[in-house]
Amino acid sequence: MSPTVPPTPPARKLPDAAWEHYGLYCAVREALATLPIYFRTETHIAGVMATDLYTLNSVLGATIEEQVVRTLNLIRSTWDSSGKYALYSFVRQPQTFPDVRLRKATGDDTILGLELKGWYLLAKETEPSLRFQTTASACAEQDLIVVVPWVLSNVISGAPMLFEPWIESARYAAEFRNYHWQHLRQAASDTAIVVPSGIGPYPVKADQIGDRPASDVGGNFGRLARTGIMEEYIRKLDEISLCGIKAEFWRQFLKSFQESTTDAQARAAIERLRKRVLADGTPSARSESALRILVELETLLNE
Repeated sequence: MSPTVPPTPPARKLPDAAWEHYGLYCAVREALATLPIYFRTETHIAGVMATDLYTLNSVLGATIEEQVVRTLNLIRSTWDSSGKYALYSFVRQPQTFPDVRLRKATGDDTILGLELKGWYLLAKETEPSLRFQTTASACAEQDLIVVVPWVLSNVISGAPMLFEPWIESARYAAEFRNYHWQHLRQAASDTAIVVPSGIGPYPVKADQIGDRPASDVGGNFGRLARTGIMEEYIRKLDEISLCGIKAEFWRQFLKSFQESTTDAQARAAIERLRKRVLADGTPSARSESALRILVELETLLNE
């Protein structure tokens, strides 16, 4: 018996160039891509134990997202250079989809929406843990899902700094999530999905807008990063250098630096990182910064 061939995967359906707000849509996407340049925050973190760094996403996640919205409004000139949309601004409403809307100050005239998710790049998991369960029909063609990765400026202390966000059509993400769940996972369990009816873009809080899998023992439905849709992007982020050390190496080290880790094991991990920094034998500003951070980590061990 020949294996079942999965149906054709969903295709992205982006706004038509003839849409009256198409220029704005393109400008917003460009503005989102430049967020790492313009992002400013008054938040500063210091004195956090290495064993507690993993909690930063839950502690600061909402704050980062609020500050991203504020930044988008502050850089209005990048997405509304002519002032045509002077009466519109980005407004956060985290209790429904999308959690950020570009809408008029009075009334509820929404042009587009953003589902905004912060991602602490050095979290234990090697991928964003966000869950996106919104049904595709609740997403307008111009709505976007935006994942914003961040770390502290000095890795274990400092102000949050952003990196290039992942930007994708929210409707396509919802359709691909379901396609992966039903046709690509090769699961033995029931792959059916209950899709709500009568749902359109910009639902109200009371609307039931989530797709529900018939069987989800592991609670993994909606985890976009596990569908492969973000694979190339995540690989690129792992290569980012933080004070001379790749993000993936920092994550590996911090993962080993837990409450159960002995001092000897932690010092051995620090020494491995030090050897990686010094491997090329060429002193640089980055390598010096990395060595200073390693000294800070050793200080944490001695406290």
